[in-house]
Amino acid sequence: MARMEETSHFGVNEIARIPVGAEVRGGVMISAGDIRIDGNFFGKILSKGKIVLGDGAVVEGDILCHNADISGRFSGKMIVEDLLTLTRTCDFKGMLSTAHICIEEGADYNGICKMISEEEFTELSAEFEKALYDSGAQEEDTL
Repeated sequence: MARMEETSHFGVNEIARIPVGAEVRGGVMISAGDIRIDGNFFGKILSKGKIVLGDGAVVEGDILCHNADISGRFSGKMIVEDLLTLTRTCDFKGMLSTAHICIEEGADYNGICKMISEEEFTELSAEFEKALYDSGAQEEDTL
């Protein structure tokens, strides 16, 4: 599996999407750009951009990204390099590591939050990517 390269700019048509009515189970999504989820996703996500979970989204698993806006339901582990915004319709359960957080009134947050530095994000990111790529190599060996 090739590692993701840094890119500088993405337009609206380069946003990876999981629409309402779609469901991904046991998947791994890797994107150099932004991701928007309005359906269901069960697995791991790695994005160098922003992740947006719409009002009806249900996501269970692990996420590593630059920024995130959560309006739907999330449970799992999330690592955010810069800003995580939990909107009033959000239902967040799990472990969070982020540099900055904004929680709107009415958001449902139940979890552990660790505020991290840029250096800590770099360490967590390396661990996340290693685990992600190592598990992918193991799956390829079993095929």
